Amino acid sequence: MKVNNVELVISAAKPHQYPKDGLPEFALAGRSNVGKSSFINRMIGRKSMARISSKPGKTQTLNFYKIEDSLFFVDVPGYGYAKVAKTERAAWGRMIETYMTDREPLAACIHIVDLRHAPSVDDVEMYEFLKHYDIPVIVIATKADKVPKGKWQKHLKIVKETLDFDPIDDIIVFSSETGLGKEEVWKAVKKRMYEQKEYEAELQQEEQAEE
Repeated sequence: MKVNNVELVISAAKPHQYPKDGLPEFALAGRSNVGKSSFINRMIGRKSMARISSKPGKTQTLNFYKIEDSLFFVDVPGYGYAKVAKTERAAWGRMIETYMTDREPLAACIHIVDLRHAPSVDDVEMYEFLKHYDIPVIVIATKADKVPKGKWQKHLKIVKETLDFDPIDDIIVFSSETGLGKEEVWKAVKKRMYEQKEYEAELQQEEQAEE
């Protein structure tokens, strides 16, 4: 998918600030400094649309990026950064939980983990949270350029086993440096967008039947 039009619509902290477009949304979750901003920039073909910082904990709001007037990438605060005050982390946690559990346009969560290492305790907790609330997941095993190609499957197996990965979800080996996996991600996104539209149509039919 070639992206020509993208804009940061709003950095929101509360539900009333969320966009009202009703377009499918894809939340981007991952530990601090895992490479969410680099992922966004590679996916939309920009060098600095999403600001990349060497300082973890930089994202403190839900950043809504509208893409091609057809969907949103929603960058959420990174988790697992110990130097952020506990009260601030708790506030971010509540903000993320409210968005993830109550937001109807949410089509899936793009969960970014580091292919080089086994997922952290925080990574596992995030994946379990998503599964608990029946939120579709696209797992991105990023930084593949840092791992020899011959070892990708070995590392991928570790990621799956540590997360207790559900086969109904997608998992894609990715590199923000080389663009590896970019088209596979867009295919997974389009699949979830289609499912979201089907789900919304079913809800509409149910509502009409009740009337």
